Amino acid sequence: MLEARPRRQHPGPVWRLFSSAGFRFAALFAAVFLLAALAFGGVLWWGTAGALERQTDAAIRADAHALTERWRDDGSGSVAEAIEERLAVDAEGQTLYLLQDASGARLAGNLAELPQRDGNSAWQSVTLNHEDGPPGDGRLLLVELPDGGRLAVGREVGEKQQLRDLLTEGLAWATGAALVCAVIGAWLMRRALERRLAAASGTAVLIAGGDLSPRVPLSPHDDEFDRLGASMNTMLDRIAQLMDGVRGVSDAIAHDLRHPIARARNGLEEALLDEHDDPAALRGAIERGIADLDNVTRVFQAVLRIAEVEHGARRAAFAPLDLALLLADAAELYGASAEAHGQVLETEWPDTLPLLGDRDLLLQVLANLLDNAVKFSPPGATIRIAAVLNGGSVLVRVADQGPGLSVPDRARVGERFFRADAARTTPGSGLGLSLVRAVVQMHGGTLWFADAGGPPERPGLAVLFRLPAAAEPAAAEA
Repeated sequence: MLEARPRRQHPGPVWRLFSSAGFRFAALFAAVFLLAALAFGGVLWWGTAGALERQTDAAIRADAHALTERWRDDGSGSVAEAIEERLAVDAEGQTLYLLQDASGARLAGNLAELPQRDGNSAWQSVTLNHEDGPPGDGRLLLVELPDGGRLAVGREVGEKQQLRDLLTEGLAWATGAALVCAVIGAWLMRRALERRLAAASGTAVLIAGGDLSPRVPLSPHDDEFDRLGASMNTMLDRIAQLMDGVRGVSDAIAHDLRHPIARARNGLEEALLDEHDDPAALRGAIERGIADLDNVTRVFQAVLRIAEVEHGARRAAFAPLDLALLLADAAELYGASAEAHGQVLETEWPDTLPLLGDRDLLLQVLANLLDNAVKFSPPGATIRIAAVLNGGSVLVRVADQGPGLSVPDRARVGERFFRADAARTTPGSGLGLSLVRAVVQMHGGTLWFADAGGPPERPGLAVLFRLPAAAEPAAAEA
């Protein structure tokens, strides 16, 4: 039975626009730009039109207060005289006054009557009808006098109102222009982001297609996008290096393990086809096959252990230790092996070398280095292992008197299954120094190689690695 599945809906162009990071950044830029423009317009309006209103209100309030004090001192007659004096000197006719008694009769002022009070507020807005011009606007402050009379003090604010309206209109137009600029700026910003990210996204598409050779082109600006592109290029170089390493490991495993497996199979097949029923020959073939398969198992175990170290799976086993004790154990073990090969093992290190690390892995490092030194040094050679505590680090040096390594081989000697030409005839899988490098890097150290200082025909090889020292000696190990 066929099952109907819903068809996947691809997002439309509008949805892709709203979901893109470039659009979100552009919208954020537009919003910030508009908020800044509105804030600027608000501050400008408050500092101009608002200042005019506050100045007018302050002048009205001060004038009303002065007239009220005069009424308390000399009564209504004195206030009426003061109002007439003020109106006489007001050539522009901007002041508004009205003084009424308790019965509502007009005593002084240029207003015919008071406006109907709008609510309980003392401040009132009025419309002024001029005989020789258009109506105007006024602003009054109403004061209730103790004897029941009322005093109105105000100013004509028509011109100021026109100025405020003109300023408001200008700010509205400016806000519209800011909106247009914000939209254009957001569009330009989105285009700029897409253009700068186009190279990285195009490279990522090619990489996703299986081609690891492209790299992100960089501009001479050295900005954030260039640093991102440089990081991507470094990552791609590392990925390519790891892929080459995986291919090399696969080829090396196929090459190095094919022979022992084929040898074990051929030996067992010959023993099976042997017409002579010889238990000793059959047992020997089986033992040789087991030995070959054990070599294969050791290679796989070494590869797995290197992978475990490179992934940091052994960091939980880190503990304070004394490297001097590990050096002594390794020297005691391989001193006998060197003596059996007619060699001399010389040692030199201080009484204590405090470290924080994995004891078993560090002992394996020393064992691998001494095993190589014994393996590649001729009879009568001197092998030297030394260590020194230098500041905040421990430097270890293992030197032999073997054939040494060329400079190109030193760059590859830490790769898995790599063996120099001089080491092709010696037993081994090319994994010892790979494990050494992985363990040293896991402990935060560095590994390098140099000539041991021997004659040109046998310059020898010096393996050096530096590890960070612990703050205090390992009391438990001591």
